[in-house]
Amino acid sequence: MIIDLRSDTVTKPTQAMLDAMFQIPQKKGIGDDVYGEDPVVNELQNMAAGMFGMEAGLFCPSGTMTNQIAIKVHTQPGDELICADNAHVFKYEGGGIAFNSAVQAKTIHGDRGRINALQIEEYINADDVHFPSTKLVCLENTANRGGGSIYDLNEIKKIRILCTEKKLSLHLDGARIFNAIIESGYSAKDIGKNFDSISVCLSKGLGAPVGSVLLGTNEFIKKAKRVRKVFGGGMRQAGYLAAAGIFALENNITRLKEDHAKAKRVAEVLKKKTFVKEIMQVETNIVIFKVENASKAQQFADEMKKENILVSKISADECRMVFHLDIADDMVSRLIKILNLMIF
Repeated sequence: MIIDLRSDTVTKPTQAMLDAMFQIPQKKGIGDDVYGEDPVVNELQNMAAGMFGMEAGLFCPSGTMTNQIAIKVHTQPGDELICADNAHVFKYEGGGIAFNSAVQAKTIHGDRGRINALQIEEYINADDVHFPSTKLVCLENTANRGGGSIYDLNEIKKIRILCTEKKLSLHLDGARIFNAIIESGYSAKDIGKNFDSISVCLSKGLGAPVGSVLLGTNEFIKKAKRVRKVFGGGMRQAGYLAAAGIFALENNITRLKEDHAKAKRVAEVLKKKTFVKEIMQVETNIVIFKVENASKAQQFADEMKKENILVSKISADECRMVFHLDIADDMVSRLIKILNLMIF
């Protein structure tokens, strides 16, 4: 039994999802999405947009692509965006901000990946030819490197007001936005009304094999569709993939609470281990903890691998575990048993 805690991207479609991937396109038909003619893709895009109260959506292969398309549409070469210093768009998208959009990033050290309106205001450039024009703010909710931390809705509203006053666009990397929604109690529409664009990932905790949806106004999505084509993201008979996304949105949102509970249960065990120096507050499905030194971080990952438990060493002295729908209760029990026995 392999217990894969490296990421919630490793989830595999359930039999029910696989059945939906076959049955929904058979029932509704299939078409060429580049022409906008795949009815299942169109249904997924409309469903996701409706959930967040947005006008339109665009189905893309990945969350990296939806984020990068949004940045491209919101900015011009030579502009600047503001984000957290550990934001996914900055750290984990291959330098796409510079490569795709010729935009530079001004990064802020936040509270577990969350930045606030006061910080952002300080980092907005003056209207001066010596400085790049600040055009975009990017938030990530939940924040991956913040241990799955959740933005407070009131802070989001403050950032929205600031961006409106300063004529800045506001984009949300919502790779795990439903984890935040389920745990915080605010709604998808609460989120949608505060952002100009939102990237919603289907292939993490929601369990779809591939895909993300970019949300925005009709005008924004029209421009985004052109950028998707340039990026090579136009898919043809994509309804089979979109059907998995529909199934995920209809069936796999509320169960995210189970992942959160498992993460918190394991975190309580880790807190008692002497080799764990520090553990981030666990709010959702991600557990990040520091060990005594770098060699022990690697040693921990190696020892766990010998037990067929896969974890990520994400920095010199940090390890990460991510809980998802493929992690059953008996796996958590085995993980806890191994942790309780581990001494090094």
